Amino acid sequence: QVQLVESGGGLVQPGGSLRLSCVASGSISFIYTMGWYRQAAGRQREAVASITSSGRTNIADSVKGRFTISRDNAKNTVDLQMNGLKVEDAAVYYCNADVHYWSNGVARRGDYWGQGTQVTVSS
Repeated sequence: QVQLVESGGGLVQPGGSLRLSCVASGSISFIYTMGWYRQAAGRQREAVASITSSGRTNIADSVKGRFTISRDNAKNTVDLQMNGLKVEDAAVYYCNADVHYWSNGVARRGDYWGQGTQVTVSS
């Protein structure tokens, strides 16, 4: 009923920038918190940044000052602007959303994930 699709990953040199985007679609009536997580090879998935529907953000210490999260409630999108990328930022980045949606006329709430987008930081 709800799909999240990420875009914007790729290869960048250390110090470079990338912008990730995620759009949520489906029978959505409201999206609470949206966020980005990442998982590097051999490591657990970790939270990177999140933003509530009112715009309150939470940024991981490891990326604070370099990454910025923003969202467009009207378009059901969330973006992650990544500047000053480091080799250790390389990972698969996943979009996440806490969504209120309709299913067969019934209001439901669920936690959804995108399929992930690869970010590679290498010279």
